Amino acid sequence: MSITIKTGADIDGMRLAGRLAGEVLDYLTPFVKPGVTTEELDKLAHDYMVNVQGCIPAPLNYAPGGHKPYPKSICASVNHQICHGIPNDRPLKNGDIVNLDITTIKDGWHGDSSRMFIAGEGSIAAKRLCKITYEAMWHGIAKVKPGARLGDIGHAIQTFVENQGFSVVREYCGHGIGRGFHEEPQVLHYGRPGTLEEIKPGMIFTIEPMVNAGKRDIKALGDGWTIVTKDHSLSAQWEHTILVTETGYEVLTLSAGSPPLPDFMLADKTASA
Repeated sequence: MSITIKTGADIDGMRLAGRLAGEVLDYLTPFVKPGVTTEELDKLAHDYMVNVQGCIPAPLNYAPGGHKPYPKSICASVNHQICHGIPNDRPLKNGDIVNLDITTIKDGWHGDSSRMFIAGEGSIAAKRLCKITYEAMWHGIAKVKPGARLGDIGHAIQTFVENQGFSVVREYCGHGIGRGFHEEPQVLHYGRPGTLEEIKPGMIFTIEPMVNAGKRDIKALGDGWTIVTKDHSLSAQWEHTILVTETGYEVLTLSAGSPPLPDFMLADKTASA
């Protein structure tokens, strides 16, 4: 396993790419409402990335080993879709939950972030799932500091999620990121503390837990990309790109419209925008 430690210039590039990914999500926020299609959201995001930000949408035509090229510029996963949902022409209905996953490429560097949105007025259960998943991501982020282990992140997320009565998807994980869309290390969202790779300054990776309201079992749809819950329960995901600093971490994908930190994070002095 080869984990790339980023230099100062690398980190500057990643800061810009990360902020731009967050700003795409800010831009899309007012458009996510009943009646809009994820195809329309994809076009809005594509045009904003290309024409306003001067970015390349990383998902478009992305074809890792064994996959056919991804056909859209963003991932849009609705309700029981866990990840990699392909935007389509079905209008969102009142109460639908949707994860929009954005990855920009700016000057060769990747910025990767996703958020949950609720079209119209969501159910109490849907709102709770989105909230708990958001908090789970931050429980993982809070464990990032030099000398800690990647297993500490996964353990914090898994423990919090399962104590809330939800389940963590295990087949997909966070990942190193830089000039490559997916680099080492893999960042699991479950596990045991004190295990896996040591966290070191200059590492950059995503933390992106996928949390199911029901069981953790998944299945793939025939389009070659979309992953759904096997029991058809709702699923949620949030994602940030994280830089390991000398004293803790920096969240590279924060932007003006990012949701506020959970209450338990406000006392965390290692966080920085």
